[in-house]
Amino acid sequence: MGTSKKLFNTLLSKEIHASGRIKSFPAGSIILNINEYVKSIPIVLSGSIKVIRTDEDGREILLYYIKPAESCIMSMLAGLNDNTSKIKAIVEEDAELLLIPVSKASEWIRQFPEWTDFIFALYQKRFEELLDVVNAVAFQKVEVRLLHLLNQKSSLFQSREISVTHQQLANELGITREAVSRVLKQMEIEKLIALTRNKITLL
Repeated sequence: MGTSKKLFNTLLSKEIHASGRIKSFPAGSIILNINEYVKSIPIVLSGSIKVIRTDEDGREILLYYIKPAESCIMSMLAGLNDNTSKIKAIVEEDAELLLIPVSKASEWIRQFPEWTDFIFALYQKRFEELLDVVNAVAFQKVEVRLLHLLNQKSSLFQSREISVTHQQLANELGITREAVSRVLKQMEIEKLIALTRNKITLL
């Protein structure tokens, strides 16, 4: 559990080793769904998870990505307060997760200051990312939002070639597929990207 050793001191790492379990999930797996109770809190060891919000009509919008050595503050807060989840967490690329029982996560807040610091740091990071989402939806053009999302995915996969459909991008941005296709075509004309079937290459 190299991640836990890097994040926390030896004593807390031993607690994590004794209480947590490591599990692998393929891309596309739903780790947590809306209105589910949180039974364990995930820390990403490898791969990535995307956290989305959906409405009653099934429309989605991407909130943030969870990368290695990070966790989901939304599921953590829901679990610690015994509330149901307000988000859906989906594996973006094959991931290995360290699953922490909610009861232990609550105990560690009282026992280990570095665990509390970890939670507060996550809260600040996610709060800033959620503000970025609000600002993007309210003030930015679709072109800017789409290019930002493509750059995020390029960074996650460490490749300028991104395997993604127009519908997937539309879902994550909360807009129509037609709008995404139109903007992508214009970006290709401007030589910002190259389009092939279900793949986009950043130029």
